[in-house]
Amino acid sequence: MSAQPERRGVIHDIGYRSYSGPRVGNGAIARSLLWSGMLAVFGFGRSGKAKILPFALLAMSIVPAVVLVGIMAFIGLDSELLNYAGYNQNTAFLVALFVAAQAPVLFSRDLRSGVISLYLARPLGATEFALTRWASLLVSIMAFVLTPLLILLVGGLAAGADVGEELPRFAVAAGGAVLMAVMLATVAALAASWTMRRGLAVGGTIMVLLMGLGITAALQEVASGEGQERLATWLGLLSPFVVVDSVQVGLSDAAAVYPAPADTASTALLMLAVALVLVALGLVALVRRYRSKGSR
Repeated sequence: MSAQPERRGVIHDIGYRSYSGPRVGNGAIARSLLWSGMLAVFGFGRSGKAKILPFALLAMSIVPAVVLVGIMAFIGLDSELLNYAGYNQNTAFLVALFVAAQAPVLFSRDLRSGVISLYLARPLGATEFALTRWASLLVSIMAFVLTPLLILLVGGLAAGADVGEELPRFAVAAGGAVLMAVMLATVAALAASWTMRRGLAVGGTIMVLLMGLGITAALQEVASGEGQERLATWLGLLSPFVVVDSVQVGLSDAAAVYPAPADTASTALLMLAVALVLVALGLVALVRRYRSKGSR
């Protein structure tokens, strides 16, 4: 037998070096996660088809604002035509569809695939991860609902509306839009985190938001017809859209969209407090959901 050639090991220097740059903490990680989540909601970093729905819905929600500004500019109608406070209530279908369709992007996929336990291993814990995901959805919804209001404001001012009159009306609507975004983000996040299938999450969220809106308006009509005005007002808590309408009417001179808004400022403030408590409870449930999934 011929002698086997002697084998010798070879060490290849492929250029690995130890990291010597700055080391960021949990805050920087959360900010990066927040930004990437916002981009994912609008389809960036995903396929081309993923960008179609969010931007199509945004475009459709902007069209009425552009039309109203055009009518005001070319026909010369009064700036009262620009209904800031009721705009998002009147386009509730588009808002609800955007929220329902995009929430699963942030909450369903990671939980369904099971990789969430790896994400939560370190350095962010379940609480920080869940709240950052929620914040990504919140900021995205705020961008969706505030954009038409900004178009109304800028277009109205360009058409000759008085700044002193328009800014307070816009401020009321902007505050309502933020409140709406907070409630919608909480409802959608809970639905998407508990339902792993995207289709069920979308359908369930739409059902809760739109059917809840219709049922709430119907119950308010019945209660008002029976002379139970206070009950009709508090039934508004069943829908985020009605809550926002009620709070705006109670705290300002905004025109009501739904049948039984808050009739006094104290009632509106109490409804606002109850709504925020419900949001806090929803966030607690969301965090508990992530903790239970991350511990497996």
